[in-house]
Amino acid sequence: MKVSQRLVATVAAALTIVAITGAPAVAAPPGNDVYGGAAPVGATPFNVTQDTTEATTDANDTELNLTCGAPAMDASVWYTFTPAGDEAYLADASASNYAAGVFVATGAPGSFEVLACGPGGAAWQAAAGQTYSIIVIDDQSDGGGNGGELQLNIDIAPPPPALDVTVNPTAKFDAKTGSATLSGTIMCGEDAEFAFLEAQLTQRVGRLLIRGYGGTDVACDGTARPFTLEVFGDNGLFKGGKSASVTFAAACSAIFCSEYVNESTVQLKGKK
Repeated sequence: MKVSQRLVATVAAALTIVAITGAPAVAAPPGNDVYGGAAPVGATPFNVTQDTTEATTDANDTELNLTCGAPAMDASVWYTFTPAGDEAYLADASASNYAAGVFVATGAPGSFEVLACGPGGAAWQAAAGQTYSIIVIDDQSDGGGNGGELQLNIDIAPPPPALDVTVNPTAKFDAKTGSATLSGTIMCGEDAEFAFLEAQLTQRVGRLLIRGYGGTDVACDGTARPFTLEVFGDNGLFKGGKSASVTFAAACSAIFCSEYVNESTVQLKGKK
């Protein structure tokens, strides 16, 4: 069988190209794929877009997850941040196109202390001059893939929601049911995702110390509104007279909570 000289020359040229170029290049993990290559964060607000599809995971990620228990620790990338002042900061990766989770830790491999972690972002109270590791991972809660386009923003966190509570010094008790009804006002800011009010009441009735508890959710719109909270004794009936009250309230955004605690003596007055 005859083989044309043109075909031989074409094959030889192709082999020469393969010999020169070698096998197709394999994409390498990003430079900040591991703790030792962590990328520094400069002034805030800090914004970065990064392809994490070639990022890997290692034993350091596993150590961090002992505290937080993320479903998976794929495609981790590392950053370091040393703030100049004492501030609360938020590392937000929620705009990424994959299920990004964020860890914030101090220390080094073998002695990490995780300060905050969560899906989409994490907030923490930072101290001036302290170096923090900020790690973004793919927690696989979206069902697959390895990383993607990371969108990371690090900035001073917004303040917790406003919260203001007043508790009236007198309360009513129902002689039939033995319940006590506390009242007052509560205001929480519109940025609160949820809020609640709780009260614990204690009263000496004869030889017994009657204790009771009540609680309710609160709607937040930035307006002070009156509240009433009915408390039933766990081991008896409340009566007229003085009682000790501990009132607790909290209003929480996606990042931080505001809390209110009031310990006072209230006068129970009968309701027929």
